Amino acid sequence: MPQATATLAAAERTRDGARSPGSDFAPLLRDAKAQGLLERRTGWYAAGITVNLLALAAVVTGIVLLGNTWWVLPLALPLALLWARTAFVGHDAGHAQITGNRKVSRVIGLFHGNLLLGMNEAWWNDKHVRHHANPNHIDKDPDVGVGALVWTQKQAAQREGFARWLTRNQARLFFPMLLLEGIALKVSGFQYLKRQPLRERALSAFLLTAHLGLYATLLLTVMSPGKAVVFALVHHALFGLHLGMAFAPNHKGMEMPDPDGDRWDHLRRQVLTSRNVRGAVLTDWFLGGLNYQIEHHLFPSMPRPHLRLVQPLVKAHCEAIGLPYTETGLVESYRQALTHMHEVGAPLR
Repeated sequence: MPQATATLAAAERTRDGARSPGSDFAPLLRDAKAQGLLERRTGWYAAGITVNLLALAAVVTGIVLLGNTWWVLPLALPLALLWARTAFVGHDAGHAQITGNRKVSRVIGLFHGNLLLGMNEAWWNDKHVRHHANPNHIDKDPDVGVGALVWTQKQAAQREGFARWLTRNQARLFFPMLLLEGIALKVSGFQYLKRQPLRERALSAFLLTAHLGLYATLLLTVMSPGKAVVFALVHHALFGLHLGMAFAPNHKGMEMPDPDGDRWDHLRRQVLTSRNVRGAVLTDWFLGGLNYQIEHHLFPSMPRPHLRLVQPLVKAHCEAIGLPYTETGLVESYRQALTHMHEVGAPLR
């Protein structure tokens, strides 16, 4: 899905929540607008992007200066952390949080996703928009579809062979499997190219290939092939683990709408399926603002620094109408997610 389409879809979802004047979401949306919380923070993002790019340049410089030595390997950690910051920028651009200009948003997404990370922003946006529209819906949310992992006992019952063994043990294998996610994101992006329109496909393919060329050139010109391979594997493993740790707490183990049941309204569809993570500035930085998952799902185009500000409004509104609002610590969020995965695989043990 093109960036412009993803941006439009996000905006339409926000409007849909307030389409009915009597909806439970409408008063919350009015309060957020009245406090200016839906206004863009372009300067905040510009400063953050600049700092991140300078930090990336500093790490790359360190790699070049250290050269062909195993002492370069520790730099895979800060590079992975900064790549995650880069991914968070691409995520926010896809939601039109940075700017309302669709072309600018797409340029930001292409630069941060395709060129810097080698991750196809069109693939990500297509998948992510469908997730936002129907979070945790087994038939509509690609994040809870059958893949390496499964999310319901009905899905688990259909597993056979190695996949059945994997499902039995998926809770204990979850974090080790995240070590492969950095590479899997690249593979999925290339696979998605065939689904893109010709002109968009050409641009995406060029940038993805340019990323691989630049990344390989950097490593192979400053270290031996063996060290380059080890560095790339460690770097991508840490990157995948970090991203997985940021996304895992958000929905796993939360309510899953019954495909045959009543359709929930916007407020319930987003609040009941999402989990927030308590914390301060460090948590906000580590999770890229995704720790305010409820607020992000209710207001997908809201700038990241405003999610903390709108949270008290959302909590008070949910309490006033008797809607459960889930918030927990980071470690507890992982425990709940892993417990859910363990229970899904229980009938196979």
